[in-house]
Amino acid sequence: MIAFSTPAGKPKLSPSPISNFNSLSSNTLSSQVPITVTEEDRKCSGRFRSMENSRAQFPFPYQPYNIQEEFMQALYSALDKGKVGIFESPTGTGKSLSLICGALSWLTDYEERKRQEAAALLQEGEAALSTNAAQSSAVSSSAELDWITDFVQKKAERDLVSKLKEEELKRKKREERLEMIRNNVQLKYAVKRKSYEEDEAFKLLQLSKEEQVEATGDQEDEELIIAEYESDDESKIKSRFFGAEKDEDDELVEEHVTKIYYCSRTHSQLAQFVHEVQKSPFSKDISVVTLGSRQNLCINEEVRQLGSIQRINDRCMEMQKNKHEKHHHEEGVKRKRGPAKSVCPYNKASALQQMRDVVLGAVHDIEQLLKLGRETHSCPYYSTRLAIPPAQLVVLPYQMVLHEATRRAAGVQLKGQVLIIDEAHNLSDTLSCIHSAELSGAQLCCAHSQLSQYADRYKSRLKAKNLMYIKQILFVIEGLVRVLGGKVGQSPQSQTTQPGTEMLTINNFLFKAQIDNINLFKLQRYFEKSMISRKLGGFVEKYAGSGVTLHTHCNNKENRRTEGLNRYLQTLQSNQNPGTVPSADQQESVETEKVLSASPMMQVEGFFMALTNSNTDGRVVVHKQGSLSESSVKFLLLNPAVHFAQVLEECRAVIIAGGTMQPVSDFKQELLFSAGVGEERITEFSCGHVIPPENILPLVLCSGPSGQELEFTFQNRDTPRMMDETGRILSNICNVVPGGVVCFFPSYDYSKRIISHWEASGTLTRLANKKKIFQEPKKANQVEQVLNEFSRCIQRCSADCSGLTGALLFSVVGGKMSEGINFSDDLGRCVVMVGMPYPNIKSPELQEKMSYLDKHLPHSQGRSPGQALIENICMKAVNQSIGRAIRHRGDYSSVVLCDRRYSRPATLSKLPTWIKDRTTTHTTFGPAFAALRKFFLEKKQKKA
Repeated sequence: MIAFSTPAGKPKLSPSPISNFNSLSSNTLSSQVPITVTEEDRKCSGRFRSMENSRAQFPFPYQPYNIQEEFMQALYSALDKGKVGIFESPTGTGKSLSLICGALSWLTDYEERKRQEAAALLQEGEAALSTNAAQSSAVSSSAELDWITDFVQKKAERDLVSKLKEEELKRKKREERLEMIRNNVQLKYAVKRKSYEEDEAFKLLQLSKEEQVEATGDQEDEELIIAEYESDDESKIKSRFFGAEKDEDDELVEEHVTKIYYCSRTHSQLAQFVHEVQKSPFSKDISVVTLGSRQNLCINEEVRQLGSIQRINDRCMEMQKNKHEKHHHEEGVKRKRGPAKSVCPYNKASALQQMRDVVLGAVHDIEQLLKLGRETHSCPYYSTRLAIPPAQLVVLPYQMVLHEATRRAAGVQLKGQVLIIDEAHNLSDTLSCIHSAELSGAQLCCAHSQLSQYADRYKSRLKAKNLMYIKQILFVIEGLVRVLGGKVGQSPQSQTTQPGTEMLTINNFLFKAQIDNINLFKLQRYFEKSMISRKLGGFVEKYAGSGVTLHTHCNNKENRRTEGLNRYLQTLQSNQNPGTVPSADQQESVETEKVLSASPMMQVEGFFMALTNSNTDGRVVVHKQGSLSESSVKFLLLNPAVHFAQVLEECRAVIIAGGTMQPVSDFKQELLFSAGVGEERITEFSCGHVIPPENILPLVLCSGPSGQELEFTFQNRDTPRMMDETGRILSNICNVVPGGVVCFFPSYDYSKRIISHWEASGTLTRLANKKKIFQEPKKANQVEQVLNEFSRCIQRCSADCSGLTGALLFSVVGGKMSEGINFSDDLGRCVVMVGMPYPNIKSPELQEKMSYLDKHLPHSQGRSPGQALIENICMKAVNQSIGRAIRHRGDYSSVVLCDRRYSRPATLSKLPTWIKDRTTTHTTFGPAFAALRKFFLEKKQKKA
């Protein structure tokens, strides 16, 4: 008896088309079917084993660097063994192409290997059936008593063979359909439909607008009424006896194939990755889909004009619901009285399917998807979601993977798949940010007032169960306001509170608010299924100015996006193209009136969800500011691993990649070990830079030109002596460094103070005589303008040989220019770090995080985990800032670290290896300045 099973050490995969073959074979054929294994079978099996974990060559658009080949080999091995890999490859070493070619090579080999294994298994199964048939005809009549056993055995064998044939047929159909799409067979159909669809879409848009204008009376409020709510238990009973209700879009959903999910922080980074895929050798053979938010993918101008994420989501969901109601009416279901509700003309099954096929046929970025959607009159948001199951590579932003509810809503299934998380140096902070939430007293009072008025207006039309849950929500909100020292029903601005900050465990907070008797898990499910936040938002928007108390006590500053995920989406937007995405300051001024008609219930829902975390994994910060409107309650997630654990458990392999992943040890401890990942499943890869050693000059300055010791502690950095010394250092650097110099300060406040001091002392004028001075702008939409002027100035200076030698840019660590900005070649010949950007140690949130780590993580090398956290936050920020320079093999730059504390071995060890190995420490300024002058003199001579 031969049992067919997966190779040792390899996880079973699901739900790929052939995912269950091995388990089926081991459970069926191995125990019941005698199979003869030939010598050729053994040779074939040996070939399969030799393919595992390695590859001789990788398709690449050009001759790869040695470190790229090593990267791809390590990546291939990690994917094949089902590892959690931490991969570090400096910016400029072709990390994106290495990820693409290494991962897609593995996927290609994996699919081919599984296809061969399935074909061999099918052949053996058919042979076994033939053998058994021959044997059964020769069995004597005395064995006829075992006919039941014989029947069961043959049925299992037939079922397995049928399953194999069915999966093989599905695979062939899928490949044929993709080939047909790639050969543009569908274009003829698209051209025929285009003119008809344009007319139809225009008519539908006009009709929906007319219906909105004509609709009057309480009948129109039907869309604001919460549907009859069924608990989970009731839904199970109903589906058991009556069956689950089928959606028309279910017919479009396919089975998920084995795929790779690639995620990064911003849409601009995702677009850059997609462009790399388009340049790769796999661009013609791989099916790729790029996912985004409704705000990024919506082509319905009526909806896009709403502006904010929450409003766009609400309107889209409402139109989607209206579409399904219209569908039921067409099937003969009696519709309630009232005018027809508007539906989105771009959300039609035939058009969605058409666009889905086109999306799978070629590689598209977000801009191309929008263009394609307008041409085919199909919604890019829903078309790309339909393309997820058959796609082999899915490109998506962080929150669609890391936030479970968003992942579920987007149709992202991680079970048995590969996940690559790029730009993951701040992964822990990102997880904490997404799953944290904050509410101001003004928002709580506003939400209570709006929900009370909603319940009063529709109490005769709401079902008893809905009214019960609404009363519970109101009760919880009252408790939250009570914790802040206020009362609902009164203006939050007129209520005073005793200033102070209190840190509570979740359980203690629930007791203090007197809401420990409320089942928040049931409330969470009610929020999700009833969509009460969206209903209330529509109610407030519709009746603004009609007696409904709006968000009048919540000014723009107070109306921050406090629900964790929404706030994280806003941080993503600030990193996109500033020309297309409004900055936070712009949104404050442009959306003033919109804020007044918005409902904070979505933020309330997010805070309720946060309170369902384990008591040990988070804390609630009660922050009283003197008035109720300014006070707030904030949920702080202390253990991000709890939300990352499910991702790690479901995925076949997870690759965590970045340009600078140091310090890796603390990263593993906080996110991987705490999530239950064993050391044996973790693999690490770190490579040097492609530049020669002589192209970088990292220096640690312990003292300045006058001998002043450099230690920018909170007590020392504001002294005139220290500020003057910093100015002298910069002046000397600008004398010998050509092109662009980028100087990073530890904070905006310090940047403002030191520049003001230089203005008064004349230092700024002396610097301006050598290089034109630029400052990081406060508004995100001005970043690109400043960078363009900075670049043009450097180009002019190098061309006309005027008195200026380039430009000097003042920036801030952790600011708009410390991450994702490219200061290559002359734009960044020198990066200066002034001081060490330690976080505010007095922050209650940071102190609680340190205390949590000290309690739950082991000490190492004489340091507590809390102390390590402070150092790691600082050095991660430093690494990101100095990584803005040196972007390709021929680039060169110097890095000047102005603080003697950088010379400590523990601190130096946290620098990227390729920088740390070349760093020299200078106790006096003279030798450091001589080395800097020699470095650029040699580059100038070599260039000449």
